[in-house]
Parts: sequence; structure tokens; C-alpha cells
Amino acid sequence: MSSAALQLEIVKEYKRMNIKEAKQEIINTVKVYLDKDDAGNYRVPAVRQRPILLIGPPGVGKTQIMGQIADECGISLVSYTMTHHTRQTAVGLPFIKELEFDGQTYSVTEYTMSEIIASIHRAIESRLEKSTSDRNDTARDREGILFIDEVNCVSETLAPTMLQFLQNKKFGNQSVPEGWIIVAAGNPPEYNKSVREFDIVTLDRVRQIDVQADLGVWEEYASSVGIHRAIIAYLKIHPEHFYIMETDVSGKHFVTARGWEDFSYLLYSYREKKIPVTEAVIYEYLPHRDVAEGFSSYLELYARYEEEYPVTAILNGDVPSVIYERLLHAGFDERVAVVELILKAFLNIVKSLDENIDRIGGTPEVEVSSDKREESAETALKNAFSFMESAFGDGEEMVIFVTELTMNAECVLFLATHPSDEYLKYSEKLLIGTRRGELLSEIKRL
Repeated sequence: MSSAALQLEIVKEYKRMNIKEAKQEIINTVKVYLDKDDAGNYRVPAVRQRPILLIGPPGVGKTQIMGQIADECGISLVSYTMTHHTRQTAVGLPFIKELEFDGQTYSVTEYTMSEIIASIHRAIESRLEKSTSDRNDTARDREGILFIDEVNCVSETLAPTMLQFLQNKKFGNQSVPEGWIIVAAGNPPEYNKSVREFDIVTLDRVRQIDVQADLGVWEEYASSVGIHRAIIAYLKIHPEHFYIMETDVSGKHFVTARGWEDFSYLLYSYREKKIPVTEAVIYEYLPHRDVAEGFSSYLELYARYEEEYPVTAILNGDVPSVIYERLLHAGFDERVAVVELILKAFLNIVKSLDENIDRIGGTPEVEVSSDKREESAETALKNAFSFMESAFGDGEEMVIFVTELTMNAECVLFLATHPSDEYLKYSEKLLIGTRRGELLSEIKRL
């Protein structure tokens, strides 16, 4: 590799963010761009508010974070995927208008309002109508994010329009309203053959953020939204199967974060209805032969572990000695599966605290007092730690257990109001100096 090429690779690596970092960077940008001085003027003038250009592989969450950002910032969101639209969507439809110049009448082509610009105005009107009925009108009701997806994959006829949009924040002769921040997203050329590279003139007018897949960040998200524990366990054993993009003579083979999440929903439903989850079904969501075959085999093992390991007894503090003996000789995949099964059972207990039921012990669900349910949850966690300590010590399995507790929002709230000596002991010992350690500090502040 030449010196110039190596330098380029170093620059690219330096610039890349995971999706969590990219989300925070956009939130920071929204705060800065929408900040006003005492006279009510934007501190960063609209002409200096560069659009943000997210470039990253498909399925890492670029589109998904936009709704989260708008909600967290309290502003509107208008979203368009440009590969689904034509030039008329962006610039409007032409019509003939009669104009007079120097005493002569001429037929001149004008354009109706851009559908995209009209959508922004509709979003503003909708927000203002709601504010009139619910609360007073605020400046934020007129502000928002315009998100344009697949911006670098548009047709040849639409490409000049998109360049004008990124350079001048206009569609045709109509500008994006003041107070609306532009975020565009696209894929690198290696993932999409229809990608059009932007020229320097355009790139010099945007803020480009290169996004990369990050399993650690996705695990935090997966824990918070309830991705199936079998998937989480499998990816701990095979992190190389989290995100794959390959092409060979037989075609394209890929696995994305989106594929794992979508498949998780199907997996829950199939297992609930006792429908077999075949390798062919897995391949429909994760079209990579090694991944589909590997996860299919692991899913069979996971189901077997669910039947063979008495998780309820573990959380009740009644663990048969044969279980410890088995784990002593078990492979890493089996040990991780047991950890995930314990986490799954405990998370269900924590979730049940918001309901008027008791899920501990596998008995029929009965109404119990809130205090009794909270006490039972505390006991279950204490018993879980006792089992983990006896079976795994402070090995990698304990790291996984403590990390998962730390990443789950419901567990964080539970631990903040029900301090656990065992959790604090192992979290301080195992997580300090890591990203999870930052979450631990937050729990302590709570």
C-alpha cells in the first residue's frame, strides 16, 4: 500500500463513528443550530448551517435514529427516501404562466411547490394546530429535521437537483424553511453500485459523518428493546457474524443489524406458536450460508439448554449440584447460553414489577403486593449472583452477566432503587475503564 493510500485509510478510520456516536453528534448539532441570541436570531446563520451527510453501510440504524433524535429534541421530522421519488417530487410540476415584459406577453414555465417543501409546511401546521389545543405556540413548533435517505443513489435526472439541495438548501426555486436542519444519508459505493460520488464543491458544503457497524453499541440497543436472548448469546460467541457484506461468483451474501432485529420478532412469534425455525427461514433474513447454518444449529442447542437447565430453581436459590458439575466441563457456547437464560428470567421478573403479577417460580400468575414482588426480585438477583459466582467466579461469563444488567434500562432503574451489594462488587471490579463503566457511574448517581 502506498504512503498516500495508507494515509487515506488512517483518515477514514479516524473519521468513522458508531451509530450511537453519530446520533449524539446530530443531537449536538441540532442544539447548536437552533440556539438563538437575545434578539431571537440563530447564532449560527442558516447559510452556515451545513447539512449533515451520514455515509455508512446498510442496516446499521442510520434511518432509525432520526425519529429518536427528533423526539429527544422536541422537534418535527419529515423523511423522504429519494430512490422512491422522481424529479417532480423535489422541484414540483411545471405549469405555464403568462408574464409581461416590456409590453410583450410571454408564456413562462413555472413550478408548483415541491412536495418535500410542502410536507415541511404541513408538518409545521400540524404542530401548530396541536400546540393551539394543548399548549402555547413555541419556536420549536416551527423547527424540525428534514431527512433525505439514499441521497447518493438517485436517478440521473434527479442528481442535479440533489446537488443543488445539498449546496443551497433549495428544491428548484423554493428554500427549506429557516429552523429546519438537513440530514442526508447514503451508502458507500462498495455497498451500492448505483451510488454517485459527490464532487468537492458539494462536499465542501456538508458535514460528512462516516458510520460503521459496532456490535457493542448494538448489544446495548438489543438489550433495551428485547432482542431475543438466543441472538444476543450467539453473537457473543460469534461476533464476526454480526455484520457481513460479501460478494462472490454465486452472488451477494450479507448480514446486517436490521436483519438480526427483524428476525428476532419472527423468532419470538414462531417459537410461541411452535412453528419450526428452519435454516431456510433464517436465511430469508440473514442471507449468508455460514451464519444461517451456524445460528440454526445454535438455536437447537439453546432450546435444549432451556429445557435442561432449571433457571427457576437457580433464581429461587435451589441449584442441584449436578448443574455445577456440568458447567465445569461445558463449552463456552453452553455457558453463555446459561447466562442469557438467567438474564432472560430475571428481566422478566423486573418487567413484572410494573404489573400486578408474580412470575417467579413458574407458578400460575397470581396477584401479589408490590412490596412482595420487589422483595422477590431482590432475592432472585442475589441468588443469580450466588450461582454465577459459584459456577463461573469472576470469569468472562460474569462480565457478560454484569454488562447485560448494566445495559438494560429497566434493570438500571431497578438497581437505582434496589441497591445490590453483589452487583456493585462485580461491576466495580469488572467494568471500570470500559464504556459499561460509564453506565455504572450513572446508576450510582441515581
